[in-house]
Amino acid sequence: QVQLVESGGGLVQPGGSLRLSCAASGTIFSINAMAWYRQAPGKQRDLVAAITSGGRTNYADSVKGRFTISRDNAKNTVYLQMNSLKPEDTAVYYCNAAIRAYSHSYYDNNYWGQGTQVTVSS
Repeated sequence: QVQLVESGGGLVQPGGSLRLSCAASGTIFSINAMAWYRQAPGKQRDLVAAITSGGRTNYADSVKGRFTISRDNAKNTVYLQMNSLKPEDTAVYYCNAAIRAYSHSYYDNNYWGQGTQVTVSS
């Protein structure tokens, strides 16, 4: 039905930058909120940043001022620009989206991407 595909992860030195992308495809009438989560080994999956269909944003305190979430509604894509990266940012980053399949759907379905590894190390 719906697939989310992330890209842009990799290895970067502390203080460096990465830009993650997540594109949604499939049976989509509209997309409500989109978000990025991350999960480090042995830890739970936590919200990093979220953005509504209208462009309002929310960030975890640990990334405020360093990360920027944005979206391109025409492309069904959400981005995460990560600057001033720290070793503590090392994790698998997951894209999440609330998607309405049809105009007459009762509610949005929640989808997850497969994840992309971000490693911050010297």
